[in-house]
Amino acid sequence: MQNLEPKPAKIKHAEGIEQLLTSYSQQELLLPRSLSEIIRQIPQFLIIENETNVIGCVSLEVFTKELGEIRSLAVDPQFQNLRLGEKLVLSVEHYARDLGLHKMMALTYVEGFFHKYGYKTVEMSNLPEKVFRVCVKCPKFHNCDEIPVLKTL
Repeated sequence: MQNLEPKPAKIKHAEGIEQLLTSYSQQELLLPRSLSEIIRQIPQFLIIENETNVIGCVSLEVFTKELGEIRSLAVDPQFQNLRLGEKLVLSVEHYARDLGLHKMMALTYVEGFFHKYGYKTVEMSNLPEKVFRVCVKCPKFHNCDEIPVLKTL
């Protein structure tokens, strides 16, 4: 097996990212992202691929000069025992620090995963940048069941 390290995504990876994210959105574990949205935001993605497929991905959304969000964190279930989620989170945090961000947040159903990397569960009211820019457009806005986590970098 080749070196499974995160690297910047390229346009050629967009369909693989979409397939991976779709599998999770169909289980209602992630919100869906269209292929056109992924293509537009490809510079924000890091991926891990094996010889033939994208097997992990994550994206960074910048909200303010202080705050970024981990989005679209997914690992193919066949590869979840290889700590690829950890590699993706640490890589996206490194990228965020290089950009000058000081805080990272995520919305998740698996808060324990993020707690292992220093994230704390917070109230959604602590993240007005996310709520007023993105959440108000979400179909789950009035019934959100995701758990917000936050970390100071």
